[in-house]
Amino acid sequence: MEQPYAIEMLNITKRFPGIVANDNITLQLKKGEIHALLGENGAGKSTLMSVLFGLYRPEEGTIKKNGQVVEIKDPNDANDLGIGMVHQHFKLVECFTVLDNIILGVEPCKNGLLQKAEAREKVMSLSNKYGLKVDPDALVEDITVGMQQRTEILKMLYRDNEILIFDEPTAVLTPQEIDELMDIMRGLKAEGKSILFITHKLNEIMAVADRCTVLRKGKYIGTVDVASSTKEELSKMMVGRDVDFVVHKEEAKPTDVILSVEGMTVASKTHANNAVKNVSFTVRGGEIVCIAGIDGNGQTELVYGLTGLEPIKEGKITLCGQDITHVSIRKRSTMGMSHIPEDRHKHGLVLDYTLEDNMVLQRYFEPQFVSSAGFLKRKAIREYAERLIEQYDVRSGQGPITIARSMSGGNQQKAIVAREIDRDPELLIAVQPTRGLDVGAIEYIHRQIVAQRDAGKGVLLVSLELDEVMALSDRILVMYEGEIVGELDPKTTTVEEMGLYMAGAKRKGA
Repeated sequence: MEQPYAIEMLNITKRFPGIVANDNITLQLKKGEIHALLGENGAGKSTLMSVLFGLYRPEEGTIKKNGQVVEIKDPNDANDLGIGMVHQHFKLVECFTVLDNIILGVEPCKNGLLQKAEAREKVMSLSNKYGLKVDPDALVEDITVGMQQRTEILKMLYRDNEILIFDEPTAVLTPQEIDELMDIMRGLKAEGKSILFITHKLNEIMAVADRCTVLRKGKYIGTVDVASSTKEELSKMMVGRDVDFVVHKEEAKPTDVILSVEGMTVASKTHANNAVKNVSFTVRGGEIVCIAGIDGNGQTELVYGLTGLEPIKEGKITLCGQDITHVSIRKRSTMGMSHIPEDRHKHGLVLDYTLEDNMVLQRYFEPQFVSSAGFLKRKAIREYAERLIEQYDVRSGQGPITIARSMSGGNQQKAIVAREIDRDPELLIAVQPTRGLDVGAIEYIHRQIVAQRDAGKGVLLVSLELDEVMALSDRILVMYEGEIVGELDPKTTTVEEMGLYMAGAKRKGA
């Protein structure tokens, strides 16, 4: 007799205002398999997994576990059934420690007293077993996004879940961390756990998944065995057309210096050492300079210093010949700096504003959007937002009046990219610009970044994706422990050589 599926989601339909997010979708997860869920931004992947985890109730359809129909009214029901989920946007309490976040809701108690020592032992044992290397006493607000990801994974492992949902788990990880996560997933599979893995990254599906189910615009397209499929076939199923995986660009023609950074030092929030140590570099018009490095080596603080999100301790920043070291964030913005931030929720959007209001966050005070009496020109704002939504294919249930929080992560990212590039900046600082985007959207965003360069603008790209670094950049600066340890030419270097610099095994002039 055939073994029942670990999880079956049969004919699931979930609607939101103005959109059918899941339209009669069936998904079957075998025991002990890694099953990828692939689709464009807004295809309904996260919604489907949120239904399984009890965050949403479907209008139609049934869920079975091990052949038995189950009702999942909320995440507690899901946890009781052994279903755990690592969310694309982490569900962590920022002012709590890593340990407190992991045990939250399942605190071990004895005679009404919290047994933290016992919990710490289990957490550290899991952390060591899976190579997660977390600091249980660090505050979540002080750790990198990659470490927050690991905290979420430990939350799931701590609860001994047997069905594990990873929603875009590698979107915030470095290439090395991604390899480690793939090993962790293989280890979990070997222990008999069943994994649902939402991703846009075809390389990862080919490397780790057994089967792959593809969704497009809320509908089920098909399920394939990964071993007998190709990246090209999967991408075509996903976006309904052939996708060009190569970035096409002419030779760079650098002009005048747009950004000059001299001796910049930025303090660290998490330890006594400085996060950025005496860094100097330039970005010229007509070139893409990329900061590469393993997450947590000062790239975040470097960008915070450049954009004004953090004060710098020492050094000088010049934009288009003007000293901006101590000017406000708005002034930097109006002087020609655009910023696609690393954390789209914290620094990119006001989540409870509409999409149209988010599109004019840095421009609402301009004459085209506000009258001389100080009233917003709502019609002009809406027309502007509608143009960007169409141009950048930002998918949302109610168009410009959609609340940003309700949109998929990829479409939130597209909205930010649209807003920042459309401001026609002199300098575009793009941090992880394609994080969480599907291959079709990545292809489009890469073209837009190259177009900025070709229009004579300066582009400072900060990326953890080595393929993106190699494909887009004209010069690569590698950061290690807060310093620039190498300047590489993507035409003559290799990923392996770049990896040596990123790991601190090699330095310029050494």
